[in-house]
Amino acid sequence: MPGTNLTREEARIRAELLRVDAYDIELDLSAAREGGTFRSTTVVRFSATTPGADSFIDLVAPSVEEITLNGAPLDPASFDDSRIPLPNLAAENELRVVADCAYTNTGEGLHRFVDPVDGETYLYTQFEVPDARRVFANFEQPDLKASFTFTVTAPSGWVVVSNSPTPEPVGEGDTRVWKFEPTGRISSYITALIAGPYVGVFDAYENGGQRVPLGVYCRPSLREFLDAEAIFAVTKQGFDYFQEKFDFPYPFAKYDQLFVPEFNAGAMENAGAVTFRDQYVFRSKVTDAAYEARAATILHELAHMWFGNLVTMEWWNDLWLNESFATFAEAVCQAEAPGSRWPHSWTTFANQMKTWAYRQDQLPSTHPIMAEINDLEDVQVNFDGITYAKGASVLKQLVAYVGQDAFFQGVQAYFKRHAWGNTRLGDLLGALEEASGRDLKAWSKAWLETAGINVLRPSITLNTDGEIESFAVLQEAPALPAGAKGEAVLRPHRIAIGLYELVDGSLVRTERIELDVDGPRTEVPQLVGRHRPAVVLLNDDDLSYAKIRLDEDSMAVVTENLGGFTESLPRALCWASAWDMTRDGELAARDYLSLALSGVGRETDIGVVQSVQRQVKLALDAYTDPDWREQGLARWAAAAEEHLRAAEPGSDHQLAWARALAAVARTDGQLGLLAGLLDGSVEVKGLAVDTELRWTLLARLAATGRADEAEIAAELERDNTAAGQEHAASCRAARPTAEAKAESWAAVVESDKLTNYVQEAVIAGFQQSDQRELLAPYAEKYFAAVKGIWETRSHEISQQIIVGLYPALQVTEATLEATDAWLASADPAPALRRQVVEARAGVERALKAQAVDRAAGAR
Repeated sequence: MPGTNLTREEARIRAELLRVDAYDIELDLSAAREGGTFRSTTVVRFSATTPGADSFIDLVAPSVEEITLNGAPLDPASFDDSRIPLPNLAAENELRVVADCAYTNTGEGLHRFVDPVDGETYLYTQFEVPDARRVFANFEQPDLKASFTFTVTAPSGWVVVSNSPTPEPVGEGDTRVWKFEPTGRISSYITALIAGPYVGVFDAYENGGQRVPLGVYCRPSLREFLDAEAIFAVTKQGFDYFQEKFDFPYPFAKYDQLFVPEFNAGAMENAGAVTFRDQYVFRSKVTDAAYEARAATILHELAHMWFGNLVTMEWWNDLWLNESFATFAEAVCQAEAPGSRWPHSWTTFANQMKTWAYRQDQLPSTHPIMAEINDLEDVQVNFDGITYAKGASVLKQLVAYVGQDAFFQGVQAYFKRHAWGNTRLGDLLGALEEASGRDLKAWSKAWLETAGINVLRPSITLNTDGEIESFAVLQEAPALPAGAKGEAVLRPHRIAIGLYELVDGSLVRTERIELDVDGPRTEVPQLVGRHRPAVVLLNDDDLSYAKIRLDEDSMAVVTENLGGFTESLPRALCWASAWDMTRDGELAARDYLSLALSGVGRETDIGVVQSVQRQVKLALDAYTDPDWREQGLARWAAAAEEHLRAAEPGSDHQLAWARALAAVARTDGQLGLLAGLLDGSVEVKGLAVDTELRWTLLARLAATGRADEAEIAAELERDNTAAGQEHAASCRAARPTAEAKAESWAAVVESDKLTNYVQEAVIAGFQQSDQRELLAPYAEKYFAAVKGIWETRSHEISQQIIVGLYPALQVTEATLEATDAWLASADPAPALRRQVVEARAGVERALKAQAVDRAAGAR
């Protein structure tokens, strides 16, 4: 619908016409326990630069009861297509809209959740990108900032949290009224409301005369697991670091962090009231990598209080100004903040974020960091590896290029100049140019305004004495994928070259050379006449954004000694390079498995270990010759069991290997081990078979037919929580029967009753890599249903289905042909087309990788 899908041009025209001053919003949530709808009353005051002009305000609601513009009633029937027309505006205007808005179970707008543990109702808002209009009438675009005043009526005994500090509620009887103070000038998408019988833990950040109240909230059923002190510690670390580096005090009155149920993203940066998925409240033992990931998310959202909230992009094409900076900020804070628990954060960044970016940048949908966003549907599918990970990688490159001090001086000027306003790319680049003295226009053109990824390879020749006769860095610009816009370009890179020698079985860096690389060939005369080291590692310290390749001699040493690097970052870079080579068909999947089997046992970084485990499983499922796949899976399963039994009792590695085995167990002995751990008849010393691990074990047993409905029901009785219900739904969908698949398909595709999390769980259980034949008939059903899903479901729900149920396990030419036929005939909306084209690219890549692996097996 055009009203739902606001275009950039419509937003530009409206922004030129209007200046919005303030919203007064009254929400009556007193009947929230019954669900349905709630009364929303909005009074908005705004001016128009051209009196007599027409405009519109946005609203998504079942019904509108009253519209009054400047004291004159308008016909509520004028509300159509998610817009309320505003005719004949005055210079100064006051609009009142009374509507009945709907609670959702999709994680969009005002989400309503009932906790099965206590039967209580919990609410929270999620407004990014365009869903504040599901709760109150507003001008839903980031550059029409205003002050927001919320007044909320809710059941007595509830907690109500918004952007401003929570006031004392007033009233008697079954309801209370909370009237919040006005916010500063912010965009509609970062307003927030969280309501229900949540429980909170409180602290304060104090720095000199500054005092910022802090709160951490969750549902009572999770309170025993809430490690608030650890969350506060990371938060205060972020406050210290960001206020120093940004030279701008935290801009809001308080800082609450709320862990809420069924949250679609990792978190959302609502001003002063950040919401997180409550899986970050760990019910069971997790590895240190999970705590690091949570800390990164905490710091990411805190950085948004400046990048995004204080200073906001004018339109969504500059979304990277928010997300890339917050992603860079989270990593640099972890790496540099005094007392950080994770100073190796750049290893995690290289291992996870860069891998995500490289994958996204090789899809047909790749786009410049500064993307062309024509409408809201464009931006909703643009929260991707380019916007977050590539953008942050490029910022790291920029810091290396201009120097960190100059970079942050430019950022400081940017905040001071544009506080509470909206900006474009040029505003930031101008501030950085002033601080660094460098002209960044060419840099911006090459890095921010073009798509694609470069490859860096060493070119080394030796003389008869084994000394380096010539050394150069070769840069390639592979053609963009078919369908991608633009042309591949060579870019300027600031990189380091690490020289490593084998010393007592360890790979030790003996020298580091930093230089600029530009064009197809860059000579490195500093290395001429030198002894050839055991390993030459391009882009050491991961300064630039580029795929790297090892020369043949270095690759041979790394293959035998990858775990021998004394530092975690070069290991991560080599792991990432090997994985990328596997995805590109330069390394056979079976050879990647061999590399993993030889090196992962010596890997100490648990985050890298878990990434390698996931990548090996994906390589075996998708990139191996199908005729050899079972042999590879058997080798990996045997290794996982061996590492599980050999791991230090109670260690993170032990838990990681238990989960890896549960993902791939196939022999009677391995499945018997899982069953024995589950029923207590078998023990692995130190391994805590707690709630989450129990579900992991049961999921594999269900998928292999070793556990049926009775076992699933019994486990759910042990853990009848929201998480338990989701796990049970996934286990039921995973059963290897036609009936289980039909039931799951019907629940997701033919009905819209599932909540976002239960639907996600069912889809995950449905798609089992060991059940390709059972799932084959659903490829045709997918293409018959997918367009209707897009047109009738909300964005989040439809995206889960479109991506999650695509027949990715059917790695055949027939799948590509069926996809192409659908694309040619269905006339899908651009955002829908993008999602299907991306899924198709995965099958195409897998077919090529399988051919390479088949050839390797024939050698």
